[in-house]
Amino acid sequence: MSNVPALRANLVCTSFNQINSKGLYVGDDPLEYSVPSLLLQLSLISVFTRIIQSLLKPLGQPLIVSQILGGVILGPSVIGKNGQLSSKVFPSKGRSVLDTVSVFGFMLFIFQIGVKIDLSIVLKSSRKALAVGILGFFVPFGLASFTAFLLEKFLSLDQELITLLSRVVILQSMTAYPGIACFLDELKILNSEIGRLASSSSIICDICHWTIVSLKYALELAKAKSVRVTLGSIVSVGLYILVVVFGIRPAILWAIRQTPEGKPVKNVYIFIVLALLLWCGFTGEVIGLSSIVACFLFGLVIPDGPPLGAAIVERLDCFVSVLLMPPFFTICGLQMNVFSIVRLKNLGVLQLVVLVAFIGKIIGTILPLLLWRMPLRDAFSLALIMNSKGIMELAFLNDFKQNKDMSEENYTIMLISVVVITGVISPLVKVLYDPSRRYIAYKRRTIMHSRENEEFRILACIHSQENVRAVISLLQVSNPTKESRISSVVLHLTKLTGRASSVLIAHQQRDKPSVNPTQSERIFNAFEKFEQQNSDLIMVQCYKGISPYATMHNDVCSLALEKRTTLIIIPFHKHWIFEKGVETSYAYRHLNKNVLEKAPCSVAILVDRGNTKKSRYAITVPSLYRVVVLFFGGADDREALSYAERMSGHPSVKMTLIQFTRSGNSSENIVGGSERSKVLDSQILNEFNLQFLHSEQVSYQEAEVKSGVDVLEVVKSLGRSYDLVMVGRRHVDSPILLQLTRRNNVDGELGVVGEVLAASDFESDTSVLVVQQQTRLWGLHDPEESTHLRRIDL
Repeated sequence: MSNVPALRANLVCTSFNQINSKGLYVGDDPLEYSVPSLLLQLSLISVFTRIIQSLLKPLGQPLIVSQILGGVILGPSVIGKNGQLSSKVFPSKGRSVLDTVSVFGFMLFIFQIGVKIDLSIVLKSSRKALAVGILGFFVPFGLASFTAFLLEKFLSLDQELITLLSRVVILQSMTAYPGIACFLDELKILNSEIGRLASSSSIICDICHWTIVSLKYALELAKAKSVRVTLGSIVSVGLYILVVVFGIRPAILWAIRQTPEGKPVKNVYIFIVLALLLWCGFTGEVIGLSSIVACFLFGLVIPDGPPLGAAIVERLDCFVSVLLMPPFFTICGLQMNVFSIVRLKNLGVLQLVVLVAFIGKIIGTILPLLLWRMPLRDAFSLALIMNSKGIMELAFLNDFKQNKDMSEENYTIMLISVVVITGVISPLVKVLYDPSRRYIAYKRRTIMHSRENEEFRILACIHSQENVRAVISLLQVSNPTKESRISSVVLHLTKLTGRASSVLIAHQQRDKPSVNPTQSERIFNAFEKFEQQNSDLIMVQCYKGISPYATMHNDVCSLALEKRTTLIIIPFHKHWIFEKGVETSYAYRHLNKNVLEKAPCSVAILVDRGNTKKSRYAITVPSLYRVVVLFFGGADDREALSYAERMSGHPSVKMTLIQFTRSGNSSENIVGGSERSKVLDSQILNEFNLQFLHSEQVSYQEAEVKSGVDVLEVVKSLGRSYDLVMVGRRHVDSPILLQLTRRNNVDGELGVVGEVLAASDFESDTSVLVVQQQTRLWGLHDPEESTHLRRIDL
């Protein structure tokens, strides 16, 4: 007999065509068939993932951690430790179907990321983003490589671990854009200062990473195969890229040009793109490029955003993110077995390299940011974000394991490091970084505290063309003069669709006017025409902000801070539209509340009722513009009165001030507050009355009220007598106005009186402007306190 040991193999006998089960009653075991087995697996994955997510979300954990831990619980580390149960629910023959579904889902996900990426970000990247991206890759790469070299030199490591260390170094040095985009979106800081910098830097870091990987792959291929095979592979990839860029992309651009703005993309174009996607995936597998990389490159040539990019993402997003991607993350956990970790030396070596790379990335990210004088807290937050791990790292780990470059033990060690790093970073960033903290102003930015003849800076937010007429009319009556010009920044706010990163850019005019201008261009053209008509009095700057509704307020507040704005004008969440009635958007309501809470200056919400009888294109200078100010008392009413005082200088404006007082005591306001506030109320009223004592354009009235019903009667008596009603938003400590709150169940962004004026049962065509004075000022706990009071020269 030979002394050569016998070879042993585990054989799995599988019957073909076992797809659908006929049921238990016929004697079939449903779990022996592909369809019921896959359905059970997907159900368990969904249930366990959601349960874990609901438990970990209060702790600030991202979705990826919950999905991986769901797989860990279903895998051999917990439930799957029972071999009989594991072989039933996740049998070897059934895993191939689940693996195929997960890889297909990952391919579609990466294609979506490619569609969402705006490659112009790389060309527009600031020097700060370039420095962070390059140093954020090469500093950890250098330190981790040196650490791995020392470990190989002074420790006796097995060959598998030595080979693996070089891959781990590259893996830990990368900062994958797909993972960063998802991470920022979950933290709701996608369009914050750090969010934008992280997006740009991660793309630069990705370019560095793929350059190193490509060079390493080419060298390994040249060593393992002939020069002919290497050249053939490179030429095939080059030809594929040429076909995609110069063949497919022009056809896609043609399809986009055939789609009018605002109209949906034809279904035939969507079908062709999806068919090309499958062809690209197949071609990638044929030429050895991998279907995932091939589909990603195809996604890059499709322009992000509307119409085509947004339509593709919208069609695929729910299907991919809800159904196909959870299995991918769960399979990562299923392949992890914590009981496979037996060699502590491997654990120590790998974790040391991971730690050195982690520290190196923090150093490489923070150093350039400190040179650009970014606060250390924000710089450290960005360094943590650049260290976060996501879907690309998991894909590389799975690839290493499937190619037998990594044992189950080392795979488990690396997966634990991914979960721990991401799980720790997420809550830390939430604690350290608050985008609204930078919106706290260091000086008063209010109309009331502005110096006389100072430039009046306004930020006007626009959602659609329906808002243009009302905003321009308001700017017209804001009394721009040569001594006190109006500097208006127009911000067109657009929902982020079909893009991975938010955008806030200044509008650049085309060399030649477009035959079919975009909605943004039509909006900006109206304001630029308005500027030309008032060239000596008004200056207009146009910006477009593309971001998710949940964080859209960051664009508004950051631009207001940058432009040192005095007043933000933002439309009410209800729109009275010409010949269409009323449209309501609760996303805009949430946006308005966030702006009111975090704005670095005063805010005015414009309720435009005039659109019901006027077209959005009817922009004319009114011969008589009647304004009424309702004054109850408090900081917001004082701000509204200050704005009205500026308006009263316009020759077309006829102003009426109505002061509400308690019945029987005409000197007492119906609003409470501090003694300081009452003194300021009396002061501004006295100054206003003294200034316009002999003016025919300004009148003063007092309204004595006993209850909320009396206030309601006065408000309703205004009827259609005015073009604009101005009122403050907040009125504290007022039992009379509290009655209106109970009566109308008010819980909106306009305050008690503003909600009454904007109510659907309030029969009037009068527009309403609800004003809130600046609330966020450094070192000022009471917004009504100020050492600098305005001065009016009489």
